[in-house]
Amino acid sequence: MDTAERYRRFAAMEARGHSPTYERLTDAIAGAPDLLVLIDQLPPARRQPNLLLAAVRFLGGPVDDPAAFRAWVLAHWDRVRATMLERRTQTNEPGRCSVLLPVLARLPRPLALIEVGASAGLCLYPDRYRYRYDGGAVFGPSDSAVVLDCDTTGAAPLPDRLPEVVWRAGVDLNPLDVADPQDARWLECLVWPEQHQRLGRLRDAMRIARAEPPTLVRGDLNETIRDLVAAAPAGATPVVLHSAVLAYLPDGEREAFAATMRELGCPWISNEAPGILPAVDRRLPPGPRPDRLLFTLALNERPLARTGPHGQYLEWLPAAAAS
Repeated sequence: MDTAERYRRFAAMEARGHSPTYERLTDAIAGAPDLLVLIDQLPPARRQPNLLLAAVRFLGGPVDDPAAFRAWVLAHWDRVRATMLERRTQTNEPGRCSVLLPVLARLPRPLALIEVGASAGLCLYPDRYRYRYDGGAVFGPSDSAVVLDCDTTGAAPLPDRLPEVVWRAGVDLNPLDVADPQDARWLECLVWPEQHQRLGRLRDAMRIARAEPPTLVRGDLNETIRDLVAAAPAGATPVVLHSAVLAYLPDGEREAFAATMRELGCPWISNEAPGILPAVDRRLPPGPRPDRLLFTLALNERPLARTGPHGQYLEWLPAAAAS
């Protein structure tokens, strides 16, 4: 897929219905040869639409008008390029906990959570957030400002209790510190412009993480995952989880991680886009190709549900309900 097609696909499959601003911008970028030439000078892993858009916002550039965006990027490309090389698309969306929770709540308690590609670790607090499924009653800690809404279809085993978490750890190539103003601002710039509720939720989640910081390790997930699992407190169930992370690994490293997880044998919750984990894809039931980006939630490579990338919906699979 060339860069123009990548940006068109982002506009149609990811931004449409969620951010008119980003849909307009990425569609316009796909038709702007002068911008595409600059983007193509970056390493392939740094050409993502989200990274470019967040970098421009981080630097104070305009995103409301495609023509103004194009002119500003052309005039400030050196700064944009430097930011895209320094930063990563470390979207740390606490809303994903709403699709992880039905799995976490059924595992043996207490839990030691280990997130790979943890960013700032905001998905390590499923027990600190409140939840509302299908517009129903809210449950969770009454003193939490974070309320996660999720629409469901299928026989999703909605939890009636929160997991007990006794340890929170994660690994990332570049862990973010929510106590650092620049790191916090970068996370805010990764939230799409119209999503004001999501931005407020992020800020509330960052306050929780500041009060109870997780253990975040800088490193490669394949080099650290065994040590992190071994470091889990005695008596706790170590649970490895990740969402929208493995796409950034080369195929060989991705398979090495999957092989390690099979060997470790602890609960492994993946929430990734199609094509990322072949063993999960092979077990998916046949069905029409979705017209929007959906992740597959799986436990130990067994697919359980299709999910919205930010945790906004959960489509439980019939085969998972029957098992």
